[in-house]
Amino acid sequence: MNTPTEQLHPPVLAPGDYTRYKLILGTLGTVVPLLVAVLFYYKGIFKIPGAGPYLHALPAVNAVLNSLTAVALVVGFYFIRQKNVLAHRAAMGIAFGLGGLFLLSYVAYHSQVDSTKFGGIGAIRAVYFFLLLTHITLAIVTVGLVLFTLYFALTGQYTKHKAIARWTFPVWLYVSVTGVVVYFMISPYYT
Repeated sequence: MNTPTEQLHPPVLAPGDYTRYKLILGTLGTVVPLLVAVLFYYKGIFKIPGAGPYLHALPAVNAVLNSLTAVALVVGFYFIRQKNVLAHRAAMGIAFGLGGLFLLSYVAYHSQVDSTKFGGIGAIRAVYFFLLLTHITLAIVTVGLVLFTLYFALTGQYTKHKAIARWTFPVWLYVSVTGVVVYFMISPYYT
């Protein structure tokens, strides 16, 4: 028997497509973090000569995208608490789109520009590196969480969607907020 939510909001994807989309999302959840790591650590692979100076605004753009993602997540959470599924879908779609734009901007910047070293000393240095390490670690996990949360929503598997969203929401929100905090902490050291 379908729940009231499943009756009012049918799945977006056809049941026959579930396996194919699960395979695609699982692959993306693995490949995207690996690709980002390769581009980050092996900058010369896709280096475009002379592109670096034109990308100087991207860290600020990334902070704005992270901020807007955090707002969209909180708005989406509010709407689902109000049982407004359509507004929740819209807010979460916006969060997903902003996250995708962030990922493209992040890769563009870090594949072309050398990393900036944090110049803070003392306790602030420890705080910065704690935030940075937890941000990076959870960002890797977030890709898979977001993709499968989306998958369960699109396939109408709302019980599974709700169960994984309990993890996805706080992790994704933490990653978005700490991305902004890390930006403001390191921004004085950009050259």
